[in-house]
Amino acid sequence: MFDTKEQQEKMILLSVQEEDGDDTKESLLELEELAKTAGAKTVATFIQNREKIHPATYIGKGKLEEVRDAIKEFHADCVACDDELSPAQLSNLQEALHIKVIDRTIMILDIFAAHAFTKEGKLQVELAQLKYRSAHLIGLRDSLSRLGGGIGTRGPGEKKLEMDRRVIRERISQLKAELREMEQNRETMRKQSLESHLPMIALVGYTNAGKSTLLNQLTSANVLAEDKLFATLDPITKQFSLKNGQKVLITDTVGFIRKLPHNLIEAFKSTLEYTKYADILIHVVDTNNSQMDTQIQIVYDTLDKLHVKDKKILTAFNKCDLFLEQETTEDTKPILKDYRADETVQIAAKTGMGLDILLEKLSKLILENYNYLEKVFPYKEAGKIQTIREKGTLLSEEYTEDGIFVKAYIPKKLGYCE
Repeated sequence: MFDTKEQQEKMILLSVQEEDGDDTKESLLELEELAKTAGAKTVATFIQNREKIHPATYIGKGKLEEVRDAIKEFHADCVACDDELSPAQLSNLQEALHIKVIDRTIMILDIFAAHAFTKEGKLQVELAQLKYRSAHLIGLRDSLSRLGGGIGTRGPGEKKLEMDRRVIRERISQLKAELREMEQNRETMRKQSLESHLPMIALVGYTNAGKSTLLNQLTSANVLAEDKLFATLDPITKQFSLKNGQKVLITDTVGFIRKLPHNLIEAFKSTLEYTKYADILIHVVDTNNSQMDTQIQIVYDTLDKLHVKDKKILTAFNKCDLFLEQETTEDTKPILKDYRADETVQIAAKTGMGLDILLEKLSKLILENYNYLEKVFPYKEAGKIQTIREKGTLLSEEYTEDGIFVKAYIPKKLGYCE
């Protein structure tokens, strides 16, 4: 009997540390998690201390010798570098090591290709891959086409590596046209959401912080929630009701990460723009991650790149059940703070811990976008009260001789009944 199980790639990871005390080690650990998500096994890691990355081969001559020895020792299939390589670096490393060479960007693009399930998601990933490959055509052709499949070859596939730049440009134009059409449809849906006057909430956060798990708890969305980086990519919008009856729309967005490729941000711009239209951002943070503060900063840096500003932010420090179980002294426990947040809350999305408090604080932030209304509506305008009930918070209604006396909170943008 033949074993048809796909063989797991053995991977060696490389990184260059240019300054003492930077986050090179943490970034390399994250690259290892990316490799695991992509289906590879890390067999060795190397960090070289250099003033600057080698312009031709990423690492220096001595470190190249060490990597060659490790390739032989561990029978490695691939070498992955923790930075985006130039075409020359890709080609030169391939020639020096006689093995498939990829970089962090290829790894992330490969994971996106494996995890995109909607047509739009697949087109967005293909666009990002082709833009990258058109700029790295020579290095990639040497690195991937000649040495077969594996990580870095998903999505558009190897056949597209054989395209010349003219054909790639034509395909990129075609993809942009298809995505523009989808973006128009998405814009129509966004306008409908805006016209509904329902509060719009966007979940943001570092990848694997627990956004999808939180969405599932709040809305019973049954979104895939795995302990993997980028387990879900396609945005999902659901409606749910707060305790006071207020209906809200909530959208789960793609997670952020260190060195998120520029081409991916561009390709997923229409998807990520849900954060621009949201009234409130729920920033989900993994308190169990030693790099929590760094991850918080990376999320805000990415939001700044997307020009997402002046939003009310509720930061949900997630996985606090694990955080509280840690046997540490008060001096060694990290301080849970987010200076850009309007409100913070400690939760465990998986168990439901703290979600009542989260919803209370969410209700409070929503009401800051509302006006308090006391008004008598003539009976002929009774339909407006139903609108208030659906789009605001109706506190009380009293039937009088002159009409219906209403106390309510209504969205500031619902101006007709002020």
